[in-house]
Amino acid sequence: MKRRTFLKHSSLAAASTTAIAACTPKPTTESEPASTPAQPFVRWRMATSWPKSLNFTFGTAEQLCQRVSRLTNGRFAITPYAAGEIVSGLEVLAAIEAGTVECGHTASYYYVDRLPALAFATTVPFGLNAQQQNAWLQAGGGLALIQNLYADWGIINFPGGSTGAQMGGWFKTEVDTLDDLKGLKMRIPGLGGQVMARLGMEVQVLPGDQIFDALDQGKLDAAEWVGPHDDEQLGLNRVAPFYYSPGWWEPGTTYEFQVNLAEWQKLPSEYREAFEVAASEAHNQMLANYDAANGQALQRLLFGGTELREFSPEILQAAQNITFELYEDKASQDSTFKQIYQQWKAFRSQVYQWHRVNEFGFVSFPFKTINP
Repeated sequence: MKRRTFLKHSSLAAASTTAIAACTPKPTTESEPASTPAQPFVRWRMATSWPKSLNFTFGTAEQLCQRVSRLTNGRFAITPYAAGEIVSGLEVLAAIEAGTVECGHTASYYYVDRLPALAFATTVPFGLNAQQQNAWLQAGGGLALIQNLYADWGIINFPGGSTGAQMGGWFKTEVDTLDDLKGLKMRIPGLGGQVMARLGMEVQVLPGDQIFDALDQGKLDAAEWVGPHDDEQLGLNRVAPFYYSPGWWEPGTTYEFQVNLAEWQKLPSEYREAFEVAASEAHNQMLANYDAANGQALQRLLFGGTELREFSPEILQAAQNITFELYEDKASQDSTFKQIYQQWKAFRSQVYQWHRVNEFGFVSFPFKTINP
C-alpha cells in the first residue's frame, strides 16, 4: 500500500512539541512519586472534536485521561481540549499527524475526503449497529484493517465510544418524498452525506459547535448530530421543529482515540497498557450513557413541542439503493476501499443473518406491544 500523507499546515508544524520528559525528571514532593527511567513523567495533550457542553462525548475524553492518570499514579497525564481550543473539531487527525498534539478523540468519517475507507471505522449507511460494529472491530478483524490504514500516516487508533443508532436529524420543513429533499442544505458527514448528495441535497460538514448557528441563521435547512440527549444540549430543537428517524446513515456510530505512533512507541509498555485499558472502559461507558439518557431526553423534546417523524419507505428504499451503488462505485475505483468493503460486507451478511434469528426474533414482538 502506498504511503498516504496529509497536507501539513505550517501553523500546525510550528506548534509541534515534545511531551515525554524522561530525560529531565521533575523534582519530587511527598505527594508526587519520583520519575524513573522505567516510569517517567509524561505529559500529553488531547485535541477533540467536541464542545465541552457535550458531556458524553467530551466526557469520554475526560474519562480516559482521568483513568490513565490513576492507573499510572499520576505519572502519565493527558489533558483534553475542546474543539477550537487547539484546532477545530475537523482538524484533529491532521494535528496528531503533524505532532501538534500527541493524541485526539474524534470520528474517522470526518476524514473520508482524504481516504473513503476510514468511514468503516465510525459507521456507514445501512451498516452495523453498535453491537455489530463492536464485533467487527474487536473480533472480526476490522480494527486491524483500520489500524493498518492509519499506520501509513504515523497514527494508531482505538475504539473510543459508541452512540448507538442515531436519529435522522432536524428539519425545518417536513420531508415526505424524494422531491422534498432536493435542494435542501443539510449538515451531514461521512458517506451518508455522499448518499444525501446523490439524493439531491446540498451537503455540508460542520463541527458540533457550529450547527446551531448555521440552522438559526438559515445557512442550513436540516442537520443531524447524534440523538435526543446531545441534540437537546446543542439546542437544535429550538431552531427546527421536525425530528426524523431512523438515522439510517449512522446505525452504530463509533468514535475513536487517535495517537501519534512515534509518541506511542516512546511510551513504556505499562503506560501503553494503561491507555488501552482506559480506552476500552471509556468506549463501553459511552453507549451505556446514551442508552440511559436518550429516552428521557426524547420525552422532554416531545413535551416541548418537537414533532417526531419517520422517513418514508420511498426515501429509505432510495437511500439504500444508492448506498450500495456508492459502495460498488468506490470499490471499483479505490483498491483500499475495496479491501475493507469486501471484508466488512462478508461480516455484515453473517452477523445480519444471525441477528435476524436471535435479536430481531426477540425485539419484533415486545417492541410492537410496548405502550407509547
